[in-house]
Amino acid sequence: MLPEYPFVSHYHHLPAGRLHYLDEGEGPVAVLVHGNPTWSYYYRNVVAELRSTHRVIAVDHLGCGLSSKPQKYAYTLASHIANLESLLDSLGIERFSLVVHDWGGAIGMGLAAGRPQLVDKVVILNTAAFRFPSMPRRIAVCRIPFFGEILVRGLNGFAWPATFMAVNRSLSSEVKRAYLKPYNNWHNRVAVHRFVKDIPMKEGDVSMAKLIEIENALSQFRGAGRMLILWGGRDFCFNMAFYQRWCALFPEAEHHCYEDAGHYVLEDAREEVIPRIAEFFRREA
Repeated sequence: MLPEYPFVSHYHHLPAGRLHYLDEGEGPVAVLVHGNPTWSYYYRNVVAELRSTHRVIAVDHLGCGLSSKPQKYAYTLASHIANLESLLDSLGIERFSLVVHDWGGAIGMGLAAGRPQLVDKVVILNTAAFRFPSMPRRIAVCRIPFFGEILVRGLNGFAWPATFMAVNRSLSSEVKRAYLKPYNNWHNRVAVHRFVKDIPMKEGDVSMAKLIEIENALSQFRGAGRMLILWGGRDFCFNMAFYQRWCALFPEAEHHCYEDAGHYVLEDAREEVIPRIAEFFRREA
């Protein structure tokens, strides 16, 4: 059993494979959307906290976590959004709130953009759902043809470094192993590499048009009490410029920056962040 992950696994069947997800608790629905190279394990403490008052759904994107890892699959922004839509439709979920992190920001807000009238609240955690001008060198190197795939899939040069580069407080060895368990060989790291390749940086990139569409839809989610922005201030990738962009886009949003927390803000600042998420969701709109 994985540490701090005492949950029942559920699976949604897609044409390309099985989509793993958690479905805990009852009440208003909160959908938790992870990024790369995490999986639903990143949200384990949020699930444990919210399930007493909410129905909490935490998905593993296709190719990630405990989901199937098809080798000949698109792994694009649009495909991940479509998979999440398929899951919610299969569960008969209409209204929901979101918690998004990393690449889960574009995926989750892409889901929301297609049904804005059904979204109650959004929690933003070190992520983006808009274009950005540059990419950190340590991520860009993972996109180099041939070399990048060898680095990410062969040498585990993305998921493994994240266990110490994405945090400011050291993870326990058990938690590190849990993060890496789904990504233990070349085959199982296919989506980790494809996520990096799919980051849209210029016109003509496969997912750029979709990202622009999502960016243009963000204004639909303005409104008092609808958004909470929680940020790790020592994130080398989603740095303070991203935080400032979110705050400018949503000036009415409640926002908090944890200066000593890294990209995995739910790990570094869990004592402050998770109770704040719970209070935000339990508060009247």
